[in-house]
Amino acid sequence: MNQRIRNRVVEVLLMLALGLAAALVMPRGYAAMIGTDTAQAQSERERVKGLLARPELAQQIEKLGVSPKDAAARVDAMSEEEVARLAGRLDAAIAGGAISNDQLIIILLLVLLLVIII
Repeated sequence: MNQRIRNRVVEVLLMLALGLAAALVMPRGYAAMIGTDTAQAQSERERVKGLLARPELAQQIEKLGVSPKDAAARVDAMSEEEVARLAGRLDAAIAGGAISNDQLIIILLLVLLLVIII
């Protein structure tokens, strides 16, 4: 009986030691508030870099003598206001070539109706 109690105590102490070791080894997480303008600027920056990665725009940039990698580096170096202004200009420039999912569904439905009618 005495041996069983000693074994239980050793088991409990081992579990506590393992728990303490795990708690000391685990990295701590630090959280901070991210401002809306910072998050929006980051998403705008990623969107501009995504637009610069498009093949047709990359070809035009190369024709002007700038490599796409250099253009992405220049976007990273821009301030938040400059990125927002550039994103607005790029949106206006490619507005005619973009089609949304809703528009695509409507076009497909119209084509389907025409096929059924004819």
